[in-house]
Amino acid sequence: MSGIHARMLPDGRRLHLQHGPIDLIIEAFGDTTECSAAYAQARTAFEGLLEGLAAELPELRRGLGARPPVFRDPVARRMAAVAWTHRATFVTPMAAVAGAVADQILAALCRGRCLARAYVNNGGDIAVHLAPGERFAVGLVTRPEFARLAGRFTIEAALPVRGVATSGWRGRSLSLGIADAVTVLARDAAAADVAATLIANAVNVEHPAIGRCPACEIDPDSDLGARPVTVAVGTLEPAAIAAALERGVAVTQSMRRAGLIHAAALSLADTTRVVDDGGAARRRMGSAPSPPRGEGWDEGRDAPRLIEPSPRPSSGFGRGSGRDPLHAAW
Repeated sequence: MSGIHARMLPDGRRLHLQHGPIDLIIEAFGDTTECSAAYAQARTAFEGLLEGLAAELPELRRGLGARPPVFRDPVARRMAAVAWTHRATFVTPMAAVAGAVADQILAALCRGRCLARAYVNNGGDIAVHLAPGERFAVGLVTRPEFARLAGRFTIEAALPVRGVATSGWRGRSLSLGIADAVTVLARDAAAADVAATLIANAVNVEHPAIGRCPACEIDPDSDLGARPVTVAVGTLEPAAIAAALERGVAVTQSMRRAGLIHAAALSLADTTRVVDDGGAARRRMGSAPSPPRGEGWDEGRDAPRLIEPSPRPSSGFGRGSGRDPLHAAW
């Protein structure tokens, strides 16, 4: 289809699909024949996906009203469904776009196939498939400009987690808050995406070192309109850092109690709070090793491999849905 770029990456194991602002890295693990068939299914499902979303874009950019919006496009319906669960605060379906796209393609990738593991990485928002007994270890990066791991967590097949997403002011998406990164684990990537966006918005405090401007001045098409988004964060006192993180933790704990997410890590100024299975917020500093060379590594099928977000345009589907810091999975 015109405009779609599809190719296997040089390692021969990962599929790259790109069309406009949508840029996916896909990997399937299992029998070679099954993986090849799965990749063909993903390529087919990718055709027309961008056009379907574009046709519904004006409504997708609107804040939710008193009734749930109705969409024809299946990805748009995924976006609206997860956004609707957060309707008590301002949110648009666009907050889930990257995760919903990843979920849609993962579903097509796995349909009728026998795969041990698989993932679809939409620029850092990741949908995962795990057969019984399988797992993914996922590395956490809290600063998108540095390819250094700050920690890691494991997604076991028995856990109710099939999606990972990250949001924060430092990346390509716009944020109302000052979090360097908020990474969320949830039942799917769309649910993780919208939750990460809203938690990152909540990590906030008023301070003269924080610069803000209307979202529309940066991106005229932003679903945030004239709402002030963060453009700079200077040096903050420990009390300000703690206050901002506590606001984000409160929102995170509320989402956990409602069953909307499984866990989250909130990072600001080298301090990370983790809200996990027990719902407790714990201060945790980064301790995972950095990649041994360059921006990533690939030392064999079972070795750690950095999953990097691909470059995106500064507007359109790349805004407002939190997909910025890197992750590593193995």
